[in-house]
Amino acid sequence: MTDLALRLARVTKKFDTFTAVDDLSLSVPFGCVYGFLGPNGAGKTTTIRMSLSIYEPTSGTVEILGHRSALDVRQQIGYLPEEKGLYKKMKAKELIAFFGGLRGMDPAEARREAVRLLERYGLGEFVNTRCEALSKGMGQKVQVLASVVHKPKFVILDEPFSGLDPVNQQVLEQVIQDLRAAGTTIVFSTHIMEHAERLCDRIVLIGRGKRLFDGTIPEAKRSIPSCVRIHTVSDPSPLRAVRGVTDILRLEGAGHYDVVLAEGAQPDEVLRTCFRSGIELSSFERREPGLRDVFLKLVGGEEAAA
Repeated sequence: MTDLALRLARVTKKFDTFTAVDDLSLSVPFGCVYGFLGPNGAGKTTTIRMSLSIYEPTSGTVEILGHRSALDVRQQIGYLPEEKGLYKKMKAKELIAFFGGLRGMDPAEARREAVRLLERYGLGEFVNTRCEALSKGMGQKVQVLASVVHKPKFVILDEPFSGLDPVNQQVLEQVIQDLRAAGTTIVFSTHIMEHAERLCDRIVLIGRGKRLFDGTIPEAKRSIPSCVRIHTVSDPSPLRAVRGVTDILRLEGAGHYDVVLAEGAQPDEVLRTCFRSGIELSSFERREPGLRDVFLKLVGGEEAAA
């Protein structure tokens, strides 16, 4: 029995002359929350569709829950596609129970679980409401619940936070946390770093179909240096002589700089040098790198903005 829920080995997917995914390898351990990160068009959805046997790879191998095809274990998988949609005339409870039935649930049990999920995640008063009468956020929550009603071992959510307001984003985060607590393996794709930073145990960062980083959040943050951000009307060049300062970067806005520090360097020494050298400070702030900083560095500002 493999200890991996999902394994991709040197997977490539071409559409005519366009390479959507390029020699991608990754491993998703059982029981973790794993983020597929990258800008729009990076290849996240194509990778997910190959994992689910919706697309066949041009080359390379995919193994999911120990099988070479997701079709062999489809009742153990939950999937929320990027393109959201509901059967508008069905009631919320009926729709969730319907998808549970497709995954092999007893109809009565599927209806009971549908009601429980709707009540658990703030939709109890809409149990018998037609989907066409639900708001966009409510409808998206119903679709998420439909993808997990059968209590799958492995859940894949493609851009689940897209289009949700902050309240519904918080509810969806709670769904993911509850699934994790139950031992479910979760993969979700996103280009919003804050969700990944709060939820993921591991991430893969994809750019133009290639793997740029694969590891834990702390490992990602350690891949770029910390810095001190200062605002001064003075010339900051004397700070280059401070031990552990590797660079001084001019930021947008007059007088704003990032003083880049080597690992283990002390920000206090930068502050003392400012006092000794007569560098007048309007602000002084130590900044530890976040996942967004890693994203911008590895993906590149132009592609990240796109």
